[in-house]
Amino acid sequence: MSSPALFPAFLKLEGKKCVVVGGGPIAESKVQSLLAARARVDVVAPKITASLKQRARRGSLVWKRRQFELSDLDGVFLVIAATSDEAVNDLVFREADRRGTLCNAVDQPPRCHFYFPAVVRRGALQIAISTAGHSPALAQRIRKELEAQFGPEYEQWLERLGKIRARLMRKGISFESRKQLLHRLASREALVRQPERRVRKSGSQGAVA
Repeated sequence: MSSPALFPAFLKLEGKKCVVVGGGPIAESKVQSLLAARARVDVVAPKITASLKQRARRGSLVWKRRQFELSDLDGVFLVIAATSDEAVNDLVFREADRRGTLCNAVDQPPRCHFYFPAVVRRGALQIAISTAGHSPALAQRIRKELEAQFGPEYEQWLERLGKIRARLMRKGISFESRKQLLHRLASREALVRQPERRVRKSGSQGAVA
């Protein structure tokens, strides 16, 4: 099995129309990912999970309660085929491919323009792992290892780094000086020192009080 040449990228889906064909648990997980990216989501399926029904009632998504039709891909940026019917998934992929629309047929690599990676999320920090469809199980194992390595503290640390970077840019500090400082602040040693600084700061505040 040869590996396809992949281009890694993070897509901005906010406001983009996306379609999920299928309404089972797998489709539900894909819908959740799309909604988290603030996409506009249509779900096409005769039946959907209770959770998807709740989201449809709240207006978080549009449920088209029927079988897939070619017109469902009109004006669509991205489509996910997540049915248990291989023929339907193949039809979705072929029509998407004809239109130049990005398509992922779940667990069917030959019918995918892109893959869903295993992702570690810590606020704005996202680490994505792909095995090009060879072994999702390995990708999940690596994800768990990275989750242990990059703990919840990275979320607040990254927010702090972003605020510091914005302040430095507003002050007009030279690019080279700014680069050196930001690289120093982004080091693992700087992260380890964060709790010490918080303790010293709270201790000094208590002394003043």
